[in-house]
Amino acid sequence: MNGRCQRIHAVGGPEAMQWEDVPVPAPGPGQVLLRQRAIGVNFIDVYFRTGLYKAPALPFVPGQEGAGVVEAVGPGVTTVQVGARVGYAGLLGGYAELRLVAAERLIALPDDVSDEAAAALLLKGLTAQYLVRQIGKVTAGDVVLVHAAAGGVGLLACSWARALGATVIGTVGSDAKAALAAEHGCSHPIVYTREDFVTRVRELTGGDGVRVAFDGVGKDTFLGTLDCMRRLGVVASFGQSSGPIAPIEVSLLAAKGSLTLTRPRLHDYTHVPSDQAAMAADLWSALRQGHIRATIGARHPLSEAPVAHRALEGRATTGASILLP
Repeated sequence: MNGRCQRIHAVGGPEAMQWEDVPVPAPGPGQVLLRQRAIGVNFIDVYFRTGLYKAPALPFVPGQEGAGVVEAVGPGVTTVQVGARVGYAGLLGGYAELRLVAAERLIALPDDVSDEAAAALLLKGLTAQYLVRQIGKVTAGDVVLVHAAAGGVGLLACSWARALGATVIGTVGSDAKAALAAEHGCSHPIVYTREDFVTRVRELTGGDGVRVAFDGVGKDTFLGTLDCMRRLGVVASFGQSSGPIAPIEVSLLAAKGSLTLTRPRLHDYTHVPSDQAAMAADLWSALRQGHIRATIGARHPLSEAPVAHRALEGRATTGASILLP
């Protein structure tokens, strides 16, 4: 069986993705063949495409998130059946019409969650889950800082933290993005292109700083983020859309108020299938309660994935972007 996909033979810009027809083998032991209906676009896809993150081999298919229908199952698979609607997050190889996936890594999709919503929510939503619920342990009365507050993870983190009773401060790049972040629970959007976010955070908190910060931007915001923290604050540096963070002296964390710093990745939180299932259940519950919602800012044909990457890297996106096979 053949299927079309975006393949990268040499890392580089968006043009490195080549729209190709390739053979797709039958599923092996423990695998399923998934016909994808919607695919998520994430900054980690850019990291792999540029070589910042190294793929296991060349050529490779980028993409970490998708949703679709099980078309065939391999030997020994008993947890999922042909015709089941499923999704996944954090598994390289997503930009394809058909792909093989380990059955134990699949996430069952509830009837009230569409394929597009799943592709927009799974990787970003599970990331927001571990940020807000596990690392930040956000509760009523907390003050939280969210960088790129109008992005895919940012909107989810803002709305989820606000639903839990926190006051959310967010950084955005434009007035339009500020309005969107505000609609999703960000009480104080800061347009960083015209206002110093550190100064504004200190003003908003009466000089105290925030207890928790979620920074997916990296190089451009990291040191400023440390200056926004209150004593014993928690910083989660979970991405680097502006570039890698330069090395720091560990003693800087003490100087800034005995801060806790973590550089998490989704794989470590979802490595145990039962943990992944529990996180997904929490995500679906938050969706049903209205604490979060799937916000799709752009839809592109899978064949036009380079267009989606250019928009993402140009900070021209809001919410989630998805690819449709």
